[in-house]
Amino acid sequence: MLDDEQRKYLDFIKAQPYKIANWLGFDGIGKDFHNEWIKELVFGKNDWTLQAHRGSYKTTCVSVAFALYMILFPNRNIIFMRKTDDDVSEIIEQVRKILESDVLRYLCFKIYRRDLKIVKSNSNEITTNLSDTTRGAVQLLGLGIKGSLTGKHAYWVHTDDIVNIKDRVSRAEREYTKSIYMELQNIKIKGGKITNTGTPWHKDDCFSLMPKADKYDCYKTGLLSTGDLDKLRKSMTASLFAANYELKHIASENALFTNLKFFNDDSKLFNGRAHIDASYGGEDGSVLTIAKKEGNNFYILGKRRNGHIDKHISEFMEIVKQYRAGVIRCEDNGDKGYLAKEIVRRGGAAWTYHETMNKYLKISSYLKGEWENVYFSRNSDAEYLDEILDYSEDAAHDDSPDSCASIIREIKTTGTRGF
Repeated sequence: MLDDEQRKYLDFIKAQPYKIANWLGFDGIGKDFHNEWIKELVFGKNDWTLQAHRGSYKTTCVSVAFALYMILFPNRNIIFMRKTDDDVSEIIEQVRKILESDVLRYLCFKIYRRDLKIVKSNSNEITTNLSDTTRGAVQLLGLGIKGSLTGKHAYWVHTDDIVNIKDRVSRAEREYTKSIYMELQNIKIKGGKITNTGTPWHKDDCFSLMPKADKYDCYKTGLLSTGDLDKLRKSMTASLFAANYELKHIASENALFTNLKFFNDDSKLFNGRAHIDASYGGEDGSVLTIAKKEGNNFYILGKRRNGHIDKHISEFMEIVKQYRAGVIRCEDNGDKGYLAKEIVRRGGAAWTYHETMNKYLKISSYLKGEWENVYFSRNSDAEYLDEILDYSEDAAHDDSPDSCASIIREIKTTGTRGF
């Protein structure tokens, strides 16, 4: 039986868990909806999906909810899934710190009259001394989406951001994510639940299989000012902003490119050609494209980085060396040959050209004209591919399709041997 003091603390956690987050130092959590999110995650009995914009503290709420669930229901284990193992370890570490905090230890002592201790902890699992289950399962187990689910079961299965930009640019990635999500139905113990948090990327992504989402976009939460949103909107493609902040996927009627095709063997790129489209500040990115033509097909690797090219020259040159792409092509219109000189100064080889062709005409002629023959390496950056999918004549960001079209034009103009 619980005494009055124990019941008081339990009732407090049930009513105002957001205050615990504040005591832990998460000052951004304070809206009514944050409190409702944590309550639903910890005490909800049904499957549930939350879509909330970047910067809304949804993942922080998840971490707090995990820690509270582990104290309140110590014999009900949790399986937590994110896109990659590295993504998982980040949250596991945060939960560990929460459990080791004075706040959680105090609450645990008030409820159980015993000290809270972590008895097992590594990069993907945590168990406390409160658990005495005979099943031997760890209390919190984190898995990347490619982790093994064989033989695993849980009362609470939670997925966080298992849908990301890769699901927008790759049908195979979407189908794989959905296959794993369907397998989770067999992991949930009878009477348990599956909850999900994240943002949508494609009309056919895994959210199509989940319970209808409670949506909190950037306009509903009020967490971001108009100025914040304007700055964010200018810093990324329209589809990135729509997915991350407006919680919707968009497909421009004027977009030139759909249905990306991929290849797995990067040796197809060896002894190809390299092109850099450089940024010297502002909102544009610095882009590296490596391409090689075999028969009618163009094999492409694309890398995109934010910020000034000086931050990325060394990395780009190492990639060029890795793929034996030799001379780096770069236009001299904006920088008067600065990039080429910098590449040579660092021990590389560069060739400059002066661009005279209208950018939209170049992209619509060369990249669009060869689109059925273009295949992208799976090691290409999703941001590079997203910028291509987003491209239209009035697109705010066009560095990736411009670089890709430029190298295709050169191959078509000079032949496959080039220099």
